[in-house]
Amino acid sequence: MATVMVPKVYTYSHNNHQNFCVYRPLSPKDALEEKLLLESISWPATPVWPEPLSLERTTDPAHSTFTILPRNGGGQWQEGDQLEALIKLRDFRGLPKTSGGDVLLARMHDPVLSAGVAGQVVDHGDGSYSAFFSLLWKGRAQVEVTLVHPSEAVTVLRRLTKEQPDRISFQSLFSSGGHSETTTCNVCLRPMQQPICNYVDPRTGEPWVCLKPKTLGCHTRIKHSKGAFVQDLKPKEELLFQSDVNMKVSIPPSGPDTITVLRRKKGAAEVKSGNLESPVGYYYQGVWRALDGTTIQQFHTSSAVCQCLKGKMIHLYGDSTIRQWYEYLNATVPDLKDFNLHSRMQTGPFTALDYTNNITVTYRCHGPPIRFVDIPVSELRYIANELDGLVGGANTVVVIGIWSHFSTFPHQVYIRRLLSIRGAVERLLDRAPDTLVVIRTANLKALTLYETLTNSDWYSMQRDKLLRAMFRGLDVRLVDAWEMGLAHELPHSLHPQPPIIKNMINVLLSYICTPATKRWFDLFPMFPF
Repeated sequence: MATVMVPKVYTYSHNNHQNFCVYRPLSPKDALEEKLLLESISWPATPVWPEPLSLERTTDPAHSTFTILPRNGGGQWQEGDQLEALIKLRDFRGLPKTSGGDVLLARMHDPVLSAGVAGQVVDHGDGSYSAFFSLLWKGRAQVEVTLVHPSEAVTVLRRLTKEQPDRISFQSLFSSGGHSETTTCNVCLRPMQQPICNYVDPRTGEPWVCLKPKTLGCHTRIKHSKGAFVQDLKPKEELLFQSDVNMKVSIPPSGPDTITVLRRKKGAAEVKSGNLESPVGYYYQGVWRALDGTTIQQFHTSSAVCQCLKGKMIHLYGDSTIRQWYEYLNATVPDLKDFNLHSRMQTGPFTALDYTNNITVTYRCHGPPIRFVDIPVSELRYIANELDGLVGGANTVVVIGIWSHFSTFPHQVYIRRLLSIRGAVERLLDRAPDTLVVIRTANLKALTLYETLTNSDWYSMQRDKLLRAMFRGLDVRLVDAWEMGLAHELPHSLHPQPPIIKNMINVLLSYICTPATKRWFDLFPMFPF
């Protein structure tokens, strides 16, 4: 007879409103790693303004400029050189900023060639920044710099995470004997003098708590849903998050923003402008080219995709950005048919089968916190537990993408989730080393006020860094959704448009069907531990 885990009832009582998140305990080794991870993503100090806030002294992209610096040693730009653009930020009065902490993006592109590459931005801490670019194609190359958030907005985003990690709420439906109740749930549940139901996962230790229903037991919980969003800004803080004013706005050049790149002369040395990390890849004629030694094949036909996947089991785990890959594959392979599991379109789980070619593709969303609605509690699965249930092997492909639903929480919540997933990946590769594991990174998105307060690119940027660092050194592959979105000419979107998804899937399929190459994390180490 199977053992049934009955949730325990606790009385929830805390005094400090900033310490009401529940964290699973860490070993000394993991605690040290967490400390180093947090240090690695530390952001410069940002200004705190008196209330009510005035925009006058905050960063204004319209008054700010960037300048392409001359080529070191003079002469004309050549392929393989590195270019530096100096960015100088000013406030709405036109006065120079004297501190750092602004969120900037940079890319170089040529619309005619459908070419693009992400730039690396360096904060000098005095209101000036440098954007570095690798010159990777011959011809025209245009620099573009974007202010995502002024440093003053980062101050607000930091405060929201510290004081309001529960600004998106969650609910659970409890039902028994024809009677139903709904209560609030979270990993960050505010103190109340009433009992709670503790749904800590017995295998991973991942915490999740709900207020206990008044008349029903904790064991009667049947569904999970996203609840409400509470916007609680101080007076005028919303002025820091205005599209076309100071959020995702281009910074103008002070001179030419375009250069001409010549083919490198035989024997000529490459010119470096600074300590630049190489980009992972770039677009040319709309096609992603990797710089890590991976040959990116182009799967132009459904038959080519089918041939690559023949005999494979593809398991996709994560949020809706991973579900998007399931939907793409399902639409691309004609004989891949959904097996009807009577699942909701948003949440899954999904399974698609191609009997003729022996292809299986599955998708399952990650466990809470997750902002989907009406998920049966029986379908709330933690990725680590799912991985522990896989046999693995040469015909098994695992794809993991988990980041978006953790943006409102302290970093410690996300780090602990990644630690449990990484442990499961290590166990999987230990028992079945031929298993291919692929990590999909975070990506940029379009920003409104709501999207910013719940899922800002600044939040995503930090989680992206944590994700990369967590899997460094493991025998896994990476699909760099961040650079692939930044370098492309299409607008940023939480769910990237089809041309970008097609390139991402081509990278995935190339990992599956191309002889082994060096791991991305071996070629581009990011953190020293």
